[in-house]
Amino acid sequence: MSETSGDATVVEESKSGIALMSTLFVLGGAGLGWFIKTGAGWVADLPWAPFQGPFRLITEITDAEPVSTIVALAIGALAGAIFAVLAMADMLRVTLASNHVALRRGSKEQTFARADISAAYVDGKQLVVVGTSGEELAREQTDLGKDELGDAFRARGYPWSQDDPYAADFRRWVPDTPDLPPGADALFKAREKAITSGDNDDVAELRSELAKLSVVVRDQDKRQYWRLDDRQIDQ
Repeated sequence: MSETSGDATVVEESKSGIALMSTLFVLGGAGLGWFIKTGAGWVADLPWAPFQGPFRLITEITDAEPVSTIVALAIGALAGAIFAVLAMADMLRVTLASNHVALRRGSKEQTFARADISAAYVDGKQLVVVGTSGEELAREQTDLGKDELGDAFRARGYPWSQDDPYAADFRRWVPDTPDLPPGADALFKAREKAITSGDNDDVAELRSELAKLSVVVRDQDKRQYWRLDDRQIDQ
């Protein structure tokens, strides 16, 4: 949903979408609570099942009906509501003002001056903002629609691209790739391990370290592709 107010256009998840997501989380949590309650006795009777102690405890607690069912549904719904709040806090909010773009996720906000932006586009489920030297200023995961973002950026006069304007410059990384800046190959090797193990925080942090060396990274099917931005090329 995009909304223009005064000197800014805000693109964020619609209120109806958030309400639907919250409802699904609460109902799913309640359903999970009921499932755990009703299945606890069956699991507790399986000699090979792990965590039999907790399941036996649940079975003993849930003997009193209908109170036990109500409690199980309530606890599950509460857990679902908590997950919904956490999910909402992780949603990306894009603010387009006359002189800057702000990307906010939870308490973290990144701000980029209009003069520092040369392009913006969506890569899969990621919003990418590119600087004037071809460097990536931001790459943020989002479920916001590509067309909605594009319309908002263009309406505010920001450069928008349907695809990555530097797509043709990327090359696949393999160990000991030549032409990389000193230290970049070691970062790529560490990042490959992080991708394989699913350590997304480390993957993102190593992307930032490579960006300091003017190396732009693009991932596809757990393979890493790279290019140099103009800051490195001009050296």
